Amino acid sequence: MTEADFLTATRTFYDTVAEDYAARFLDALAKRPLDRAVLAGFAELVTAGGADGEVADLGCGPGEVTAYLASLGLPVFGLDLSESMLAIARREHPGLRFQQGSMLELELADGALAGVLSWYSSIHTPVDRLPGLFAEFHRVLAPGGHLLVAFQVGDEPRYHDRPFGHQVSLGFQRRRPEAVAELLSAAGFALVSRTVREPDDTLGEPTPQAALIARKPPRAAG
Repeated sequence: MTEADFLTATRTFYDTVAEDYAARFLDALAKRPLDRAVLAGFAELVTAGGADGEVADLGCGPGEVTAYLASLGLPVFGLDLSESMLAIARREHPGLRFQQGSMLELELADGALAGVLSWYSSIHTPVDRLPGLFAEFHRVLAPGGHLLVAFQVGDEPRYHDRPFGHQVSLGFQRRRPEAVAELLSAAGFALVSRTVREPDDTLGEPTPQAALIARKPPRAAG
C-alpha cells in the first residue's frame, strides 16, 4: 500500500464513523485513571523540560485528550486527517485550536514544538513508515522536547470491518514496546519511560496498552 493509499483509507474510515466513534469514546479518558496519570506525567515533563513552543496532539480525533492536556496547563493544539473528527473536536472544545493535516508531513518549522503526543494515532502507520514518522516527530521538536507514543501491545493487527454498520474497514496495528523503543532511539530520541498496563476487561480492551515517553536531547552547553 502506498503512503497515499493508507492515508486515504484512514481519512475515509474516520470521516465515515466520526459521530458514532465520538458518541462511544468521547468520555473514554474519564474511565482510565492510569492513562490520565501517564498524560499528567508527560505534561509535567514538558513543562519542566525547558523547551519552547506548543504541544501538538497528532491524530487528535474528537479532541478529548487535547482538552485534557490543556486542562493541565499545556499550550496545546490538535491535528487530524479527518475533517469530520475535527468538526466534533471544534464543537466539543471551542476554546482550542484544531487543524487538518498529516503527521507524516507536518507544516511546522524545525524545533517548533515543546511536546508531541501520538496517542494511539501511529497505529494506522505501516511499520516500514515508522522510521520516517519518528524522524518527523524529532524534526519538529525543540531540543529538550518530549514525545509520548501510546499503542496496543501485540504482534497481529486488529481489523475493524463495517463498524457501527458503516461500509468501511481499517487495520489497527499492534506493536511491541521494545521494537518501538529501538525505532525511537534510531530516530535520535532518548527513552525516558516505558509503561505497559494490563487490559481493562470492563472497557473491552483485548490486549495490554503501552505508552513510551522519549526526549529529544537538549543542545550541549557551550
